[in-house]
Amino acid sequence: MRDAMHKLGSDTSKINPLVPVDLVIDHSVQVDVTRSENAVQANMELEFQRNKERFSFLKWGSSAFRNMLVVPPGSGIVHQVNLEYLGRLVFNTDGILYPDSVVGTDSHTTMIDGLGVAGWGVGGIEAEAAMLGQPMSMVLPGVVGFQLSGKLRNGVTATDLVLTVTQMLRKHGVVGKFVEFYGDGMGELSLADRATIANMSPEYGATMGFFPVDHVTLQYLKLTGRSDETPQQKRVYSSYLELNLAEVEPCISGPKRPHDRVPLREMKADWNSCLNNKVGFKGFAVPKEAQGKVAKFSFHGQPAELKHGSVVIAAITSCTNTSNPSVMLGAGLVAKKACELGLQVKPWIKTSLAPGSGVVTKYLLQSGLQEYLNKQGFHIVGYGCTTCIGNSGDLDESVASAISENDIIAAAVLSGNRNFEGRVHALTRANYLASPPLVVAYALAGSAVQSSVLPNMFKSTYEAITKGNPMWNQLSVPSSTMYSWDPKSTYIHEPPYFKNMTMEPPGAHGVKDAYCLLNFGDSITTDHISPAGSIHKDSPAAKFLLDRGVERKDFNSYGSRRGNDEVMARGTFANIRLVNKLLNGEVGPKTIHVPTGEKLYVFDAAMRYKDAGHDTIVLAGAEYGSGSSRDWAAKGPMLLGVKAVIAKSFERIHRSNLVGMGIIPLCFKSGEDADTLGLTGHERYTIDLPRKIDEIRPGQDVTVTTDNGKSFTCTVRFDTEVELAYFNNGGILPYVIRNLIRQ
Repeated sequence: MRDAMHKLGSDTSKINPLVPVDLVIDHSVQVDVTRSENAVQANMELEFQRNKERFSFLKWGSSAFRNMLVVPPGSGIVHQVNLEYLGRLVFNTDGILYPDSVVGTDSHTTMIDGLGVAGWGVGGIEAEAAMLGQPMSMVLPGVVGFQLSGKLRNGVTATDLVLTVTQMLRKHGVVGKFVEFYGDGMGELSLADRATIANMSPEYGATMGFFPVDHVTLQYLKLTGRSDETPQQKRVYSSYLELNLAEVEPCISGPKRPHDRVPLREMKADWNSCLNNKVGFKGFAVPKEAQGKVAKFSFHGQPAELKHGSVVIAAITSCTNTSNPSVMLGAGLVAKKACELGLQVKPWIKTSLAPGSGVVTKYLLQSGLQEYLNKQGFHIVGYGCTTCIGNSGDLDESVASAISENDIIAAAVLSGNRNFEGRVHALTRANYLASPPLVVAYALAGSAVQSSVLPNMFKSTYEAITKGNPMWNQLSVPSSTMYSWDPKSTYIHEPPYFKNMTMEPPGAHGVKDAYCLLNFGDSITTDHISPAGSIHKDSPAAKFLLDRGVERKDFNSYGSRRGNDEVMARGTFANIRLVNKLLNGEVGPKTIHVPTGEKLYVFDAAMRYKDAGHDTIVLAGAEYGSGSSRDWAAKGPMLLGVKAVIAKSFERIHRSNLVGMGIIPLCFKSGEDADTLGLTGHERYTIDLPRKIDEIRPGQDVTVTTDNGKSFTCTVRFDTEVELAYFNNGGILPYVIRNLIRQ
């Protein structure tokens, strides 16, 4: 953006955050080394080797911009760091007090709602605009009141509670709404329990899951070493739900979606149903005669075997659970009991423990429980978002071969918040979310006292957080305010968003004779659209890297290469579990190039359309863009030439991101979709949108016609006048730049 300002002859210093910005580097650590006392150091060294260029860029930013704090790698997961340290609750500016609020570029920013700070996730595109003083625009949301009563029974964890709440709220329908928790049961939940529930707002679809400030909040501020320098009242909500905490039972969720909760007592029957059911969210379609298959193999000279449902990854990971001392200490107690009984996790199961902050290590060591976790293979591997984001690292070659050669439905069990297909690991088709104690239990075949968690642990951990670590401190970066782009870099590349930009907005536009790039069903996530995990060896992104001399072992992940648009464009729609109706049941990151009928990688097909001057659209079902608030899920399609997405419904953040990149979001009318309208995706589509922006209204109907005579009406999902202004400017960032220059 500074380069764009410079080219347009304006003051580049105007591109600087106007509100405090905290940047926590937490998504690049990968679980390479496990079951070792040295795992943290070894994984951090690998993290710095792979990401040196990127980290240097971020460190440059910490000095090139004012009003910005960069928390270095190895410090923890952003949401836990926010909860324990960064969250202020109240600002005091020259004696004027006002409440803290936050938007974050990760959908689980909502974790801070457990502390009584109003916050939610937005796309990186929207966040950049907010940093530069652009107001947040949104349709006034409904507020759902969720009454909690009773008390959790012994042995029932906060994870069991949050999976139950997630299922209830998904069923109720809270997309785009605020959820506020209230009732007598609130006093029975610790702040960490509340944070666990607030964290999973994206999984139940709400903009935020809010817990108002009360005595529990103030106790937590004291616990975390911060200052703690209300009466109940009847509140009015748009709708109501109620849950008696005493009715919550132990459960897990899966095998493919966070809200598919399975009570533990029903797990065996549910698994057998999944094997039998046709391929879908709850089905693998394994023939009856193959369900008992046993794959025998040698694991480093030791006889081993896998069956359908065998656990190959067991990870205590993610911001949702590792911030909660009760479940983390519970995992340690399960490991201790297993050691006392002489039980041992099988060596071919990839075990890992990645806490959200260094505080966890301190209380696990002080309680004496880390020793038992280590004995079961749950050594600490690093501080950051690992398996839950797909940074699970490679499986042992013998295990990977046994799965692939025998078509085994292998399982991962993780204490995370996302278990979408292809996210955790390419070879684990069944992925279950579980509490940390259950992760240990499943890897093998409750309440702890808070005295293990002391205020001085938080103080000593966070006093050192901005001092970095030796590897971060040794990075040398230029002192310039403009970044010097290296055209040969495969990590950081100047993006093309502002090329040929002028002060005159491009104006509104419809779509004419566009081809359908992809035709999707329901629940296409941002992981399907823009994967963050490993780069597949045969993908267009892999070919791009190999052509530039990058060896396969140095591919790293899409998440770590998000600073290079050429890699990320090739990674768009590159998920190996993509189900595209144009392929008639075949699963994978390919599509049909309609004019020739050729089957191509999505990127290659998109480039062929682009080179021929053809626009493209995407057809989709319900909940399009659910999951992570990944701005590349909008930037990528824009770079591929996608002009519009027509879906049954959109997840909030992704719709906003599409608008931010100048892509038109359209919704089918209620009761209609591509199938009911007889659309196959082989048609050409024209979207009749006025050329003058003042002739378009938020939420107005538009007509879509096809070249084979079909015509149907859609609702255009520009929800506010401000979003229309973004569209008129070709996206939110060009809009912000033009406004800053005019000021």
